[in-house]
Amino acid sequence: MATRELPKPGERLRMTYEEFLAWADEDMHAEWVNGEVIIHMTAKERHQEIVRFLLELFGLFNQFFRAGRFFIAPYQMKLSPEGSGREPDILFVTREHESRVTEQGIRGPADMVIEIVSDDSVTRDRVEKFEEYEQYGVPEYWIIDPRAKRPRAEFYQLDERGQYQPVPVGKDGVYHSKVLPGFWLRVDWLWAETLPDSLFVFAEIANLPAEVVQTLRTLQRK
Repeated sequence: MATRELPKPGERLRMTYEEFLAWADEDMHAEWVNGEVIIHMTAKERHQEIVRFLLELFGLFNQFFRAGRFFIAPYQMKLSPEGSGREPDILFVTREHESRVTEQGIRGPADMVIEIVSDDSVTRDRVEKFEEYEQYGVPEYWIIDPRAKRPRAEFYQLDERGQYQPVPVGKDGVYHSKVLPGFWLRVDWLWAETLPDSLFVFAEIANLPAEVVQTLRTLQRK
């Protein structure tokens, strides 16, 4: 087992994937790439808020439609036996592929991956992970960049050749997921100064009657 030490500035920490699993605890957000450990910076508040909002929204959607299972970092996705061990911000695995979920993480591609871009992850999310997720067949990839004054969200879906194609947001500002049929996202929700109430957002997505929303709100307060 490798000694648990953090690399010094400019130093690269090398180990096998098995040593990495024994070395990293469940609270450490780190990835294993080509025999090297990449430790991520602590996420900023806005980053955490968006992850929390999406996870709550997906959770509500999943309670009604039982689509599969969602996970958040730190949780390993080993795309292939020889590939990198990544820890995306949000992962989704359909019920059809639940056998890929193990105690040590997902073995094989998740069905949807969401990365929230931070200052230290631009190249990693837009180039390195983009290429890996495409190569190993992650069907749907979201890149959400909330930084600075020009936030943007990009959505990609694999085509019949196994290559990512950008899926434009509609004129109504809405993106429709392919992996989660019936789920759509109004992108402006992500940029609101105060993120909207996930329960009311879900009610809009699912087109729930007002009385059902009120019942859910009552149950939520108990």
